[in-house]
Amino acid sequence: MTKHIKKNLLTMQTFYLLTFFGTGSLYPLLSVYLSDVEKLNGYQIGIIMSISPIIMIFFQPMWGMLSDKFNNPIKILVCTTLLAGTFGLGYITFSGYYLLLIIAICVAIFQSAIIPVSDSLSIKYTAKVKVNYGNIRLFGSLGFGIAVFVMGRLSELNPKIIFIAFFISLLLGSIFASKMPSEKSSRNQNILSGVKEVLFHKKFLVFLVITFLVFGPNLANNTYFGLFIDGSGGTYTGIGIAFLLAVLSEIPFMKVAASWIRRMGLLQVATIAGVVSLIRWLLYFFEPDLWIIYSTSILQGFSIGLFIPAGLQYIRDITPIHITATAITLYSAIGNGLGNWFCTFIGGIIFEEFSIFAVYLFFSVLALVGVLLSIWLLKEEKSIQNAQAITRG
Repeated sequence: MTKHIKKNLLTMQTFYLLTFFGTGSLYPLLSVYLSDVEKLNGYQIGIIMSISPIIMIFFQPMWGMLSDKFNNPIKILVCTTLLAGTFGLGYITFSGYYLLLIIAICVAIFQSAIIPVSDSLSIKYTAKVKVNYGNIRLFGSLGFGIAVFVMGRLSELNPKIIFIAFFISLLLGSIFASKMPSEKSSRNQNILSGVKEVLFHKKFLVFLVITFLVFGPNLANNTYFGLFIDGSGGTYTGIGIAFLLAVLSEIPFMKVAASWIRRMGLLQVATIAGVVSLIRWLLYFFEPDLWIIYSTSILQGFSIGLFIPAGLQYIRDITPIHITATAITLYSAIGNGLGNWFCTFIGGIIFEEFSIFAVYLFFSVLALVGVLLSIWLLKEEKSIQNAQAITRG
C-alpha cells in the first residue's frame, strides 16, 4: 500500500470519526435535553426527533441527483457538512417547540447528504484500492461512542455543550471532506429510469422491507435509549457509558463481517443481526436492572456492526451494476430515513401514552417480522439455487 493511499484512507477515517462524533454528541442526548431543559412533551419530542429521518427520505435522492448533475460530490459534502453544523447552533439561540422544529428541519436537510455521499465515495475508493470498507466505517462507530461518553459527562455541567460539540466536529469534518479522494465518473443521464428499474427488482424490494423492520428500530434506539436509561434510574454519565459500550462493540464486528459473510453468506449474517436485535428489544421491554442494560448494550455490535456491511454488499450483489448507485441511495433512504422516522415517530406516541418500555415491545414486533422475512428470502434463494442446479444437471 502506497503512502498516497494510506493518506487518503486516513483522511476518510478522520472524516467519519469527526462527523459521527458530531452526531453522537447531539442526537442521543437531544431527546433528554428537550425533555429536561425545554420541557417538551412526548409528542413534541417524537416529532422533532423524527424530522431528521423523514427529511432523509426526500432529500437523500436529491443530493444524489445533484452530485450526478454537477459531478462534484466533494463540494456537496463539504458544503452540506458545514451548513448542518452551523444550523445546529440554532438549538442554543432559540427556544420553544416551533422554533426548535424549524432548526431541526434545517439541520436535517443538510445532514441528510453526509451519509450517502460519503459512503458512495468510500465504497468506490475502497473497491479501487482493494481495502475493506468496514475498516473506514468503524471509525464512525468509534467517534459516535466516544462522543456520547464524553458529552454524557460534560452535559451534566452544561447541557448546551452538545450543540457546540456538534458544530465544531462538523466544521472540522468539512475540512477533511475537502481532502477526500474523488474521481470524475460518467454522469447518469436517466436517473428516473434507474429508480423505476430498481423498484421492479423483487429481491431488492423485499430486502428494503427487512431493512425497514430491522435497521429502523436500531436507529430509532439512538433517540430512545437515553430516555430508557433515564427511566431505569440512570444518569447522564450512565447514558454515556451505555452508548460507549454499545457503539464500540460495533467495531470488532465490522472488522470480522467480511470473513463471516464469506463463510455463512450475506443474508445469513443479516438474519443473525435481526435475531440479536429481537432478543435485545424483548429484554428491554421486561424492565431489566441497570447492570443488565449496560452489559447487554454490546449486543448492538451484532446487530449494527454486522447489518451495515452485509446490507450494503447484498444490495451491490443483487442489483445490476448500472443501477447500483441508485439502489444504494434508495436503500439508505428507506433504512436511515423511512424506517428511522416511522420507529421514532410511533415510538414518541407510545412513550407518551404508555411508557418507554412499551416502545421496545413495538421494536420487538417489527424485528420479529423482519427476521421472518429474512428466513423466507433465504428459502427463496435456496429454491432458486436448487432449480438452477437441476437445470445445469
